[in-house]
Amino acid sequence: MLLCNLGTPDEPTAPAVRRYLAEFLGDPRVVEIPRAVWLPLLYGVILPFRSSKSAAKYRTVWTKEGSPLRVWTERQAKRLQGWLGQRGHRVLVDYAMRYGTPSIANRLDAMVAAGASRIVILSAYPQYSGTTTASLIDAVNAWTKRQRSIPELRFVNRYHDDRGYVQALARGIERQWQTHGRPEHLVLSFHGVPERTLHPGDPYHCECRKTARLLAEWLGLDATRYTVTFQSRFGKAKWLEPYTEPTLVAMAKAGTRSVDVVCPGFTSDCPETLEEIAQEARDAFLPRAASSSVTCRA
Repeated sequence: MLLCNLGTPDEPTAPAVRRYLAEFLGDPRVVEIPRAVWLPLLYGVILPFRSSKSAAKYRTVWTKEGSPLRVWTERQAKRLQGWLGQRGHRVLVDYAMRYGTPSIANRLDAMVAAGASRIVILSAYPQYSGTTTASLIDAVNAWTKRQRSIPELRFVNRYHDDRGYVQALARGIERQWQTHGRPEHLVLSFHGVPERTLHPGDPYHCECRKTARLLAEWLGLDATRYTVTFQSRFGKAKWLEPYTEPTLVAMAKAGTRSVDVVCPGFTSDCPETLEEIAQEARDAFLPRAASSSVTCRA
């Protein structure tokens, strides 16, 4: 079983981030703009200016063990192998990154070298999107084109409404509430994508909404107690709305004093959860709240 996550630079430096962003933003699944228009903009404007800024953000969340996304994904793979082993399944579990290292091709090569003839590709993205899940499948298919003998492959493309996934989210939130108490409002922040991805039939928006609805039902929340938002907007195009940070600012100005922000689309902590939400979004909410005794927890 190969657990595949999005990816991360190897270190929080501008050159490493530039290499990572070039691979990530150079993927036509991620940025659906004609190559002749996008690539000069990417290499001439975005990478030279964005790499240093992004590296600074990575440094605020980097750990002694390395990138939090890689650290947690590796731990999840090891614990999954242990969990399966305890139940009598002899399964080799490894992890890979769609962008950066270890690459999908590298880990698939290692699995085949270890004798694997049947491999499950487990996406770390609970909600399916052409910008993420389909790109992961592209990378696996590119690897198969170079193989003489292709192992039997299966893909877990989505689990946005799986009972175990929703229950795990709910239990994590309930543990938080048992320790710190319930907030006035719960914000469920998913990674954003351009709104135009909806029109060709991308199911991502609908699957995010379904995850949120099932999670709210499990927690016993009615529609007035939670809000679905989308974060990580990039560029000037319209993305899925409402946007997370402006929503938090509006809630604070309206008198909301305590908010918990949960990111149900991320299975591992990363800059989008640790920096964008736990730092930037929190800092946007607190100064604008009407009372000095306010909380914004991520």
